[in-house]
Amino acid sequence: MLSSLHPNLVICQNTKAHSILFTKLRDETTSSESFVRYAKRSMRLLAEDALAEFPTKPVDIHTPCGPFQGVEGPDPTTICAVSIVRSGDALLESVRDVESAVRVGKILIQRDESDPEKRPTLFYSKMPPGVENMYILLCDPMLATGGSATMAIGTLVSKHNVDPAKIIFANMICAPEGLQCMATNFPAVKIVTVVVDEKLNESKFIVPGLGDYGDRFFNT
Repeated sequence: MLSSLHPNLVICQNTKAHSILFTKLRDETTSSESFVRYAKRSMRLLAEDALAEFPTKPVDIHTPCGPFQGVEGPDPTTICAVSIVRSGDALLESVRDVESAVRVGKILIQRDESDPEKRPTLFYSKMPPGVENMYILLCDPMLATGGSATMAIGTLVSKHNVDPAKIIFANMICAPEGLQCMATNFPAVKIVTVVVDEKLNESKFIVPGLGDYGDRFFNT
């Protein structure tokens, strides 16, 4: 059961749209130009689902034909979308396409590719004033070992005084190992993802995965 990997895991609805887009994204023959196009379409769907996980409240409106009770989320200016640079920037832009009024934060963390465990190092973090009172949407397309994500969340909590229960971590693909790492360190953080893959390989890449998301998206 996926719930055993993390207590606050939300899987996006498995629509045909996601299935078609992910087949294109996973395909190693997909060109860089096509990868970006399919990725943006998929990330926009993810952004909608992730933003909808913040608290909602009933709201009464009037349609052209009569009254209606719907729901609304928080004021977008009370949400800070935080990207883990560089891959997270791609997802951040999709979030801003969906809701342009969100505030923006940046965290730069790099993995040591020469380290077999791919341990991360924090280089930089910049948040808007009052971030400790905001909802946080942390953006990074891939959750592999969980090292970068837990370091980013730890930075938000310890340096910027953010409540872990107000953080949603949005990503495209999770590995079970990353989910377990997150459950151990930050079980209160909600994770919204499209798919949970099988495992990590010996190089700490997600299998079957789609390769290096940042390299494929930015064509580097």
